[in-house]
This record gives sequence, C-alpha cells and structure tokens, in this order.
Amino acid sequence: MAIVKELLRTEENGSISFGNYDLDTKTKLSDFKFQEDTYKVKTFREITRLEKNGGVVYESVPGSAVHEYKETERQVTFYVEAPDDVQITVELEPEKEYKVYVDDTNIGKMRSNLGGKINFSIELNEGEQAKVNIVKL
Repeated sequence: MAIVKELLRTEENGSISFGNYDLDTKTKLSDFKFQEDTYKVKTFREITRLEKNGGVVYESVPGSAVHEYKETERQVTFYVEAPDDVQITVELEPEKEYKVYVDDTNIGKMRSNLGGKINFSIELNEGEQAKVNIVKL
C-alpha cells in the first residue's frame, strides 16, 4: 500500500483510505460524503487528521497514510503507514474500555477519556504498515 494521492477515497469493501505524509505543506479536502457522513482530511508530513461530521476521529503525528479505515459499533480497524514511528489518537465513545491490537498483538486495554480519545504509538520504518484493530469491551 502507499500514500493516498487523492487525500481521501472510498474502497470497494465499504471502507475509506486517507492521508499523504509525502506532502511538504498542509493540504485539505472537505465535504467528502460517505455513508451519510461528511468527512474532512488535513494531511502532510507533520500530521494527518480525519474529521467526521465536525469531530476528530483520527489524528497521527507525524503524518500517515491510513488504508481501509472502517468503524462499526464495537470496533475500528485500519492499516497505517508512516515514514517513521507514529503516535495515533482515535476518538471513540467517552469513558469506555477498549482492547487495542497492532498486527494481531494485544498492546493492552485502554480507557477512553471524557472526550472519548485514546492514544498509542506504533514503531514503523518507512514503507512498513501495521494493522490496527480497536475493540470495545
């Protein structure tokens, strides 16, 4: 997989892909309609941020490319690619417990804060990707 040159796109399997960490300047795409929701992406070398209906659902530092991002009531799954280690913030339900898996390895239980956010880091080398699965307990 590689960066998402169109910044945000739908996939045949009902997911979305977004982000381009190769850009030197912040680039935005707004008002992207997908399954009754409106998305906005801001992405470049330093940060990638996805908003849904005005709220942040994903943010990474540095920027990343996210493939096959899919949300259900009980889980969020995606593949992430970045040029180096990446710190990810995902917004979920407030004050709930989640198990986070990276490449099918349980990295632990996390409790979302009052705003519904959880944070975790993934070690990556350029060109590598990791599969992330966040499951509500």
